[in-house]
Amino acid sequence: MSYRPKYLGHVNIYVRDVERSHRWYQDVLGLHTYHYRPGRAAFMSADLDQSHEVALMQVGDDADGPRAKQVGLNHFAFMMASLDDLKEAYERLKDKGVKIDHIGDHGISLGIYFRDPDGNGVEVSYELPRDQWPRQERVFDSDIVGRGQFPGPWDQDRAA
Repeated sequence: MSYRPKYLGHVNIYVRDVERSHRWYQDVLGLHTYHYRPGRAAFMSADLDQSHEVALMQVGDDADGPRAKQVGLNHFAFMMASLDDLKEAYERLKDKGVKIDHIGDHGISLGIYFRDPDGNGVEVSYELPRDQWPRQERVFDSDIVGRGQFPGPWDQDRAA
């Protein structure tokens, strides 16, 4: 037995309108719905071996939205299997009219940041296999970040 968790199981997100958010997460990210309670909740996953990675819980139209620089969740990320998959996800976001907040070149990974209909931060990201990292510790130091080794269709957004 180990005191350390095995992995992050899921995030539970408060949304104003679960129908709207459920449609968005299906349409934009292609998540699978394992259970849906209209007016209450949706349990969705990208990994079909998991009962849910995202739980959407309706709190009502008058609920406050997230605010910048507020304590709490900044964003959550879905990891893509390849850089080509990230390119496809980027094109899908553009095709769906999703506004890109920013593109982050983290040296060992590239992240595309955007918001769901309630303003919750979402990222799709690709990370190099560990054996391709330039080193195994301090992987986000300034000499590694922003090296530009992930060229792609997002270059126009990254430069903005």
